[in-house]
Amino acid sequence: MNNYDKVKKSFGKQAEKFAAYHMSKVEYTDYLIGRINAEGNEHTLEVAAGTCICGRALAPYVKDVICLDLTEEMLEQGKKLAEKNHIQNISFVIGNAMKLPYDDGSFDLVITRLSLHHFTEPQKLFGEMQRVLKNGGKLVVWDMEAAAEELRESDDAIEKMRDDSHTRILSREEFVLLYQDEFDLQVKETTLVPVNLQSWMELTDTPVDIQKHIVELMTADINGGVKTGFEPYWKEGQIWFDHRWLLLIGVKK
Repeated sequence: MNNYDKVKKSFGKQAEKFAAYHMSKVEYTDYLIGRINAEGNEHTLEVAAGTCICGRALAPYVKDVICLDLTEEMLEQGKKLAEKNHIQNISFVIGNAMKLPYDDGSFDLVITRLSLHHFTEPQKLFGEMQRVLKNGGKLVVWDMEAAAEELRESDDAIEKMRDDSHTRILSREEFVLLYQDEFDLQVKETTLVPVNLQSWMELTDTPVDIQKHIVELMTADINGGVKTGFEPYWKEGQIWFDHRWLLLIGVKK
């Protein structure tokens, strides 16, 4: 099974639960809106949009939004939520983020959230988003930041156990390098996002035996054993960890 098929299978299963998961909380989308600081006239594209969490949040602050994703089930959930909230300046497109069906310089604002670690060629994805962005437009990437170098392999291995569509989390340095030549990088901020381990595994319907193994690894880490890269901790009798979300906003030169 290639990675496109893995992504469609994984997110097809997640679709109904995804929008209610902690990663869509208003506090995070409010933070994003504030940092983007849209002017109101932006023609906007959300790439690998899923249920279009960012696009739906941004819609009142921009001219219009197109949400593009590979997985039909995710887009259907996004449509339902947009209709429920009476968002009218939004559209949903099934498409491949690696070959965006738009002309060069089509958009004022392009955004992707928690997507690059599902692509085998994240540089190519970034290049496509850069291509369809106008000069002077903003390219927003909001994604997980890799653990310390010595723990990256363990971190990625556990992410892949939980969801086999995962590929590799980029480091802060690798993200910044993507922007280096063609952008003025205006925002580079990391936010710690608390994650309940059990809910995180249940979102992807991780098999019970694999869940048990991940719990064992996390428990050993907490008790002073082999480090996982997650820095897990106990909270109210359950295991939690903090994902590192890195927000980058660059203006295309």
